[in-house]
Amino acid sequence: MSRKKIKLDYITNDSARRTTYKKRSKGQVKKRRYVWPSLEDARRLLYEFKKLPISKQNNKMLNQESFLEKSLAKDTQQLWKLHEENYRKELNKVMLESLNGNGILQSLNTMDLNEVGPLVKQNLTDIDDRVRVLTKAH
Repeated sequence: MSRKKIKLDYITNDSARRTTYKKRSKGQVKKRRYVWPSLEDARRLLYEFKKLPISKQNNKMLNQESFLEKSLAKDTQQLWKLHEENYRKELNKVMLESLNGNGILQSLNTMDLNEVGPLVKQNLTDIDDRVRVLTKAH
């Protein structure tokens, strides 16, 4: 049976706060052996780590600067991918609106128009492939 949700506010009543603290601390002490490694396991792990060559020990270690550089590079890459995806979606939207009869293509520059052409060709080939699949099914 599940317990009710714990309210994480400051308990103003001193006696209630003390009893709640005792109950929670007992629960944390019970969980200690699952969370905290034994002394022998920690020593064994440290010994195995120190046995490794220096190059392997430093393999995944990061200082603050290298961590930030790696994080920045990853975020920049993600931003670039999202920018590309948004650009493709915008071109697709322009293509669909122009097919509906809205004169949006006149407002595009030559670079965007050069990108819409292959997109239209790709959509046409996708439609042709889909038609072939549907006609074979019947």
